Parts: sequence; structure tokens; C-alpha cells
Amino acid sequence: MQARLNTITPFLIGGSILTLVSSVQAQEQSLKVVYPPQEHKTTAEQIFFIGTAPSRGEVLINGEPINRSSGGHFAPSLPLEIGENQFQIRHEEETISFTITRVANTPAISTGVDFAADSLSPTSRISRLSGESICFSAVAPTNAEVSVLLQNEVIPLTVQDVAILPPNSALLTFANESVATASKYQGCTSLTEPGNYGTPRFRLRAEGQEVTQSSSGEIAILADKEIKTIAVTAREGVARTGPGTNYSRLTPLPQGTRARVTGREGDYLRLDYGGWIRAEETETLAGSFPESSVIRSLSSREVPGATEVVFPLQTAVPISIRQDDQDFTLTLHNLVAQTDTIFIGTSPVIKRLDWRQVSPTTVEYKFKIRSPQQWGYDLRYEGNNLILALHHPPEVLSGQSLAGVEILLDPGHGGEELGARGPTGLPEKTPNLQVSLLLQKELLARGATVYMTRETDQDVSLRDRVDQIAEISPDLAISIHYNALPDGGDAENTAGIGAFWYHPQAHSLAEFLHDYLVQKLDRPSYGVFWNNLALTRPHAAPSVLLELGFMINPEEFEWIVNPDSQIELSSAIADSIVEWVARQTTKEDER
Repeated sequence: MQARLNTITPFLIGGSILTLVSSVQAQEQSLKVVYPPQEHKTTAEQIFFIGTAPSRGEVLINGEPINRSSGGHFAPSLPLEIGENQFQIRHEEETISFTITRVANTPAISTGVDFAADSLSPTSRISRLSGESICFSAVAPTNAEVSVLLQNEVIPLTVQDVAILPPNSALLTFANESVATASKYQGCTSLTEPGNYGTPRFRLRAEGQEVTQSSSGEIAILADKEIKTIAVTAREGVARTGPGTNYSRLTPLPQGTRARVTGREGDYLRLDYGGWIRAEETETLAGSFPESSVIRSLSSREVPGATEVVFPLQTAVPISIRQDDQDFTLTLHNLVAQTDTIFIGTSPVIKRLDWRQVSPTTVEYKFKIRSPQQWGYDLRYEGNNLILALHHPPEVLSGQSLAGVEILLDPGHGGEELGARGPTGLPEKTPNLQVSLLLQKELLARGATVYMTRETDQDVSLRDRVDQIAEISPDLAISIHYNALPDGGDAENTAGIGAFWYHPQAHSLAEFLHDYLVQKLDRPSYGVFWNNLALTRPHAAPSVLLELGFMINPEEFEWIVNPDSQIELSSAIADSIVEWVARQTTKEDER
């Protein structure tokens, strides 16, 4: 039997050459394994091998035959023991050997009478306000006496069991439950006197021995005169729930936002409204600023494609956003209302504005939206005026077409960014672009205005893609991708279409596109996910990232690279967008 090999077939679309990859018969193709890499290390309990070989004969792993697709592709998952695992993959006379090392996914463990390596916390300089709790932790032998010496204070630490949480990526294999605990020595204190308390020194006593060791962090308590005011210098300051990238994102802070710094941990500043931001995204302001602003009247105005609401303030305060069905809530922090008069003119978006002072320093503005579907928003400071732009729905010009609708398509990856790789080594960036160009043609035929983040195999940074959405402010933004799994997943048996959203305004679109494609194309469903991704976070438009299948699944890969399937898929995506837009704009007309 002849082997099957991916070949390139040129198609002319819109005056440019589009290459479509098809799986056809070929004379020869050697054994190839594209994942995992040699000498791979992982904490997963199993590993998948993604590859291909001529369809004649069998492929054996450690002497056992494995399943393959009709094109000769394979993706079996095999268990791993702690330590080195040896694998031999063989097809006829070819053999490839792998050493895969499984590393224990457990916290530091103490050996002997000593602290476990890198287990002392805090690990960086921290600054807090007077009276706040400051906590310490360490991993040490059981039945030890552990304490922290901080200047003249001795802080005892006691053993507590702490659940071990898997990474967020574990959800992608639906294995995200906490199943283990680890013991740590923990304890807290509070300090009232401002000053630098130096480096905590940890002390361990066990078996008649004593060990002391300093952590790498320092402790300071801020005096009132040390509390500085910063201004956000980044276009959108990334605010988080804690001091690091592992903490969740909050509403971005517009450039110019001012806030007082009430704490510091490493490179992160804690702002007075509760969010944390990298120091490098801010500048320290000279002089003093009021702790809160006052707001009086506010008004709206119509601009092309949006209703803008102007909030005149004394200083640029921190903000947060919440979207719900037919509600858009803007919360301003460090603010006291002196409001008697509001003017909101007739708007295609805003039905009514309600407000309330929810705390002595927080004012909430709730916009009642005319339709459950929201079409994006922008926030900016012009001096001390906060400008909120709520985007209008598109004006669809003719029935079941997309005339009047602007759509941004983002073919994922490109250039040096390969994305996932299929069994033959084909990078994800290739079908991403192929399907996006086909979809561009389909959308143009239905009357849409289409913007592309790339139309060739070129590098486009995530920042540039996000900036394009913000600058163009389309009606919809759709990022086209194909999927893979983290180690531990089941590549052979995981397939299907997935959709990802972040802002509530994108949920309906993500769910509709997913359901439509699964049913129309009779494809498996991977599911609809809320996900904090760079291409789902833009808020200027409903922004959705589609994962149209799994590159690493042998059977689905053959569907992914089939030219006829790509054409059918692009047509179905365009049809689903037409139907979704028609449903939403009909609701707008009937409001």
C-alpha cells in the first residue's frame, strides 16, 4: 500500500495565491515524531506521541502496535513513571528512541533538619500600611519548632495543610480538581510602627539541633509621608488581584489614572482602590493629590458609531467595569458624588442611566442597555474628563447580508510563531491563514468590510493584533486557530470545535458560532470556554477566538488539511455570522 503525504495545491483567491494542504497518496514518507521533543521533562502522568509513518505495516512503541489514521498518523498516550522513561518507536527498519523524564509535581520537601530549598516566604521586598497582616511560611520537617525573628519580635509558625491546585491549563484536559495537600509552617503578625524591619530570619529546632536562615524578602511599614501618588503611563495599565502574573486581571486602568500607593511587593504596586499594577507601567507624581475626587453633572454626546458619556472629575480616578445582560456598570473609585443633574440624550444604545454612592469613596453608574447584545466600548481620559464610548450596533443594509458590518479576522500565529503542529509537522499557522483567507472571501461576498491582521505568513505580535482591534474598532473580531493539548491530555480521543470568550458582550457570539458549526458540519464539540486570552480581552468589539479542531488528533488533522473541508468550513462560519448578526440587529429594530 502506498503511503499518504501532505502536498501543496495552489488556488487563486482574490488575485493572490492561497495554498491548500491535502492528504494524498505518495511514494514514500519516513517515520516522523513531532512531539514530544527529545529529552522532554514533564510533571504529567502520561505523554502523547504525535507523528506519522507510511501507512503500510505497523508502528510499534516499546514493541506494542498503536492505532493510526488512514493517512498513517498517530497520537497514542502512554503512562509515565517518576524519573526517566525510555520509549522506542519503530516502523519497519526505522527506530526513534526517546527519554522522557517525569518530575514529581509536589512542593518542596525538607530533608534532614533543615528548611526545604526555596520554601521561605516572603521572597521579595514588601511594604504595607500600619496594622496590616504580614504572613510568613516555610517547609520544614514535621514535629519541628519553627519561628520567624523580625527585629525584636518572635513569630511562631504552625503546621497547616494547604491544598495543591493544578495550573489553569489543567481545565483543558478536564482534570482541574484539587486532589492533594501539602504541609507548610505558616504564621502572621501585624506591625504598627513605620520603618524598615529588615529581612525575616527563620529558625528551626528539631532533634536537638537549631538551624537559622534568612528569606530573600524585606519588610517595611509605610509612614504617611511615604505614601506616594502614581499616574498610569501605559495605554491600558494591567490591574490585577495580586502582585504577579498568576493573579487574575481586573478592568484595565486608562492612561492617566491616578491613585495612591498603599503597598508594594517586588515589582508590583498596590493601589488604594485594591488593584495591583507593575511599577514600570506608572510614574510617581511630585507633590500631593486629593485622596478622592468630586463629580457633579454629566452628559452624553453622539459621535460616529458611538454614544460618548463624559464624566467631569477633579482627578483621574481608578475605574472598573461590569457587563450583564442589558446592563453596563461603570464604577469609579476614590469618588464622592455631588450630582444633581444628568443629561443622556436619545441613543441607539442607552435606555437609561442610574447611579448610586455605594460606599463613601465609590460611585456606581449603571447604564440600562436597549438590547441584550452590547457592541463594544472604549474608555479614555482627556485631562480629568473620563470619556466612556458605548458602540452602536451595525446598520445592516439589506436583509440576510453583512453590508454595513465591519469584521476583523485574525489568522493566529504566523512567521516564526508556528502554533501547534500536526502529525506531519505542519504548523498550525498554515491552516489558520488558509481558512482565514477563504473566510475573508466568503464575508466579502456577503457584503462585509473585512480587516485582516495578516494576509501572508508573517510575524504579527499579540500586541499589534490587539492594537489593531482597538484602532479599527470593528463590529466583530474573530481569531482563527486550531488546537492542541498540554501534557497529560488524550490527543487520540480529543477532537472538536471550541470557542473562547472573555467579556460578556462576546458570549452570545462564541456560543452561537460554536453550536452552529458543530451542528452544520456534524463536528465534535470541545466546548465554549471563558478564557483570559490576549485575543479575547479586547473590548472595542465582541471578540471571540475559535479553535476549529485539534492539530494533534490524527483523524481530525486529515479533516483540517482537506481543501474541500476548508471551503465548507469557511462558508459555514460566514453563514453563522450572517445569522447571528441578523438575530441581534432584528432584536435592536424591535426594541
